[in-house]
Amino acid sequence: METYTLVATMVFVAMVAGYVITSFILLKYPNLIHKRKVLAFRPKHISHRGGAAENLENTMTAFKHAAKIGTQMLELDCHLTADGQVVVSHDVKLSRTCGEDIAVAETKYEHLPLLKYTLELDFNNYHQVSGEDRQIPLLRDVFAAFPLMPINVDVKVNDDKLIQEVNALIQEFKREHITAWGNHSSAVVEKLYKTNPNIPLIFSLRRVVELLILFYTGLLPFVPIKESLLEVIMPTIVLDKRNFKREFSRSQILLFKLMDILLMRPALIKHLEKRGIQTYIWVLNNEEEFDRAFRLGVTGVMTDFPTMLAAYLDKKYPGWKNYESTGISSDVSAFSH
Repeated sequence: METYTLVATMVFVAMVAGYVITSFILLKYPNLIHKRKVLAFRPKHISHRGGAAENLENTMTAFKHAAKIGTQMLELDCHLTADGQVVVSHDVKLSRTCGEDIAVAETKYEHLPLLKYTLELDFNNYHQVSGEDRQIPLLRDVFAAFPLMPINVDVKVNDDKLIQEVNALIQEFKREHITAWGNHSSAVVEKLYKTNPNIPLIFSLRRVVELLILFYTGLLPFVPIKESLLEVIMPTIVLDKRNFKREFSRSQILLFKLMDILLMRPALIKHLEKRGIQTYIWVLNNEEEFDRAFRLGVTGVMTDFPTMLAAYLDKKYPGWKNYESTGISSDVSAFSH
């Protein structure tokens, strides 16, 4: 019996050791078993809602301004109106952005109100931005105005018709290779993938949790991944007094710090990078945050302050506008008409 126990223990230890060693090797060299994804874009500079700190969010003026200063990707949000138009707007209801408590989905496009003259940032409660362009644009018009610009589309609600219409627009403008789409909900992301698996997919919230579980159990190197983009918040920005006015309890502070430790892992980001999966951190609005993100090895930073991020990149990464290496056209004039 003792001999049997000893043999069983040795076999178990050998199996565990083999698993650990194999996992470690594949973490460093995932292309031994996984084909690297190849995307047509690789942005360092991503403008959140077009640069919500410099122009009213999700407006054509914001998008044109961001493109003019060299952004390499626009991030935007979309909903479907009552008459079936895909519009670029973040909220389900327009009380925050337009001052009217109406739902986008229950309103015809021609009846949508104008944006307020002044809006407060979601990720910097101390900053307000004003603008004259108060029109909620159509996604069609954004695609038409920026035919070569990579665009990151957040499909905001679980609506089959919205998904179908967004996909139809992407196909109409022949931009499957330079459009990414996603949602925090796994149900929506699964529908996006089934609708068109050729469009680069963003991790849902549940899939981010699954990714972390796989990473910390050593299983990640063995598992195929259909998503192409990991977009996650840097949790510590929530605790920065420059960003949010509210006070957090001690348990909440500990939770955000734990989330930061788990998410902001260079080894995870590097592994995904080797598999061709890009990592974008949001929403970063000062140089200290930019610095930390790029030190972690992320592909790109999403910001409300595109001018600030451009100046930072000019200083720290002088070749960041090398479009030949990113796959993005250098013809900025094509983005600004």
